Amino acid sequence: MKAIAETVPEALRQGLHGWEVTDCTVTLTHSQYAPRQSHAHQGFSKAMSSIGSDFRVLTPLVLMTALRRAGTVVCEPVHRYELEIPADVMPVVVPMLARLEAPPLEQRARGEALVLGGDVRAALVHAVQQQVPELTRGEVVLEYEFACFRPVRGRPPARPRSDQNPLDRQEYLRKVLGAVERS
Repeated sequence: MKAIAETVPEALRQGLHGWEVTDCTVTLTHSQYAPRQSHAHQGFSKAMSSIGSDFRVLTPLVLMTALRRAGTVVCEPVHRYELEIPADVMPVVVPMLARLEAPPLEQRARGEALVLGGDVRAALVHAVQQQVPELTRGEVVLEYEFACFRPVRGRPPARPRSDQNPLDRQEYLRKVLGAVERS
């Protein structure tokens, strides 16, 4: 059990798509120990029984299968923004925000200005920062802060793996078992 508990955090560092899996609980529901007999059934032999490294090797394979079955999703950071602009530029600013998947969810007047508020994916904050000043004659105040994580729409981005890649079972076992035999 200790070998499994030590291996789970390592396996969760790269999850299914190369990103760390957070906000999850892993519960071991059952395990099996194989007390193998020695050659020609001569009695018990510790050398031929399940050992910690067996569990360390298998834990990433089992965990990746569990993550798939659980419907694990990749999430991305989303920021809440507040944009203060001159009221007369609203007809050009709102379509730009819509193109960047950040349509205003609220609006209110602040003196002569208009304040728009909404959510924008963190990956698109820079685009908003670049485009808004030109559309507002530089008369803009943009504030934003982290709001939450949301599931990525479409195909999730993948990061290259730096581990033995338990997602490719045959390659993983070949690499891991080869490393165990050399040790």
